[in-house]
Amino acid sequence: MDADTQTGLSKKTENKIRAVLAGRRHGLTTPLLFAGPALISSIAYMDPGNFATNIQAGARYNYTLLWVVVLANLIAMLFQGLSAKLGLITGRNLAELCRLHLPHSLVLVMWGVSEVAAMATDLAEFLGGALGLSLLCHIPLLAGMAVTAIVTYLILVLGGRGFRPMELIIGALVLVIAMCYVAELFIAPVNWREATTGAVLPRMPDGEALTIAVGIVGATVMPHALYLHSSLTQHRVPPRSDGERATLLRFSNREVMIALSLAGLVNMAMVITAAAAFHAGHANVADIQTAYHTLTPLLGPAAAGVFLVSLMASGVSSSAVGTMAGQTIMQGFAGFSVPVWLRRLVTMIPAFIVVALGVNATRALVISQVVLSFALPVPMIALVVFTRRHDIMGRFANGRLMNGAAIGGTGIILMLNAVLLAQTLG
Repeated sequence: MDADTQTGLSKKTENKIRAVLAGRRHGLTTPLLFAGPALISSIAYMDPGNFATNIQAGARYNYTLLWVVVLANLIAMLFQGLSAKLGLITGRNLAELCRLHLPHSLVLVMWGVSEVAAMATDLAEFLGGALGLSLLCHIPLLAGMAVTAIVTYLILVLGGRGFRPMELIIGALVLVIAMCYVAELFIAPVNWREATTGAVLPRMPDGEALTIAVGIVGATVMPHALYLHSSLTQHRVPPRSDGERATLLRFSNREVMIALSLAGLVNMAMVITAAAAFHAGHANVADIQTAYHTLTPLLGPAAAGVFLVSLMASGVSSSAVGTMAGQTIMQGFAGFSVPVWLRRLVTMIPAFIVVALGVNATRALVISQVVLSFALPVPMIALVVFTRRHDIMGRFANGRLMNGAAIGGTGIILMLNAVLLAQTLG
């Protein structure tokens, strides 16, 4: 799916949006006209990589690492807002602006890093969906991967017809994931006092907790989502004046806050459920298969089934969105794209290799999230640079406060990566 196929609202919807921009339309349902880009991007924050890292965080460290989820989600909210603003104001996505404004050699490096990140993302998402389907339907993992590939491709084909079909499909799957974890919170014996403390009190028990914390950040703030969000807003409703840009930006910021808050709550629910179910007596639960088989005797088959449904919905939806992001990265950096079936095929290959080699699927998911955390500074730094430049953003360039927050968020990511690297090297 290239940039052209991602554009297209129905004429009726576009006319309604134009009426809002002209001040002729109001009402409680008005924000729904502008909803979509942040919703699609938010699925990246509820992908199977989150399941893997959040299960480990909750099982091993109880509610202690909840604050990492909160911090990562706040950083994600800030940078997704910047990405949406960049595409909306400039009419270009982040990868395209990198190609236009940065040295060619640097662009090649950024493209390479971003493609590796896209493949690591696809590995996590595709494996997770296949794993959920395999466990839920009691079929071999390879068969689950084949079915996941077909379903993902069908979603992408429907998405090629315009914005709304993809937005409605992803929105429905996000709702499924959220409802599953609401149900889990009612089933699991949660200690809400400890959960609240863990969410607001920063603590890092040991070195392994740091590795999981970096994995949480890598699974929450996603490089491909930063590229994708700018492409989803760049053509959706092209503004005709600064006044329209300001209105669109206001609705965009609201949607980012709502969609990313929902994603953050789902991630917190993952950690809370794992802590409540596994920490007391099953702290060694470290992979999705074990979590599923342990949930059944602990909380009953309903809890285990709900867990798998959410995992499957997460894997299928995020895999489709990941392919969209991969197309955006290639089209933006290289100036060309490939057919969506070919992109889907190429990015599935690493997942099949991992399964064929007998690598533990959850371990592969966690490693992929650490890889993503190292790739993350590339789009983050680019976003900070571009959104502060008046020659690119005009009067919508970041102010001093926004610049400070963006630089601070990037600094946190760089610091975590540096500490993890030092730890890895001994």
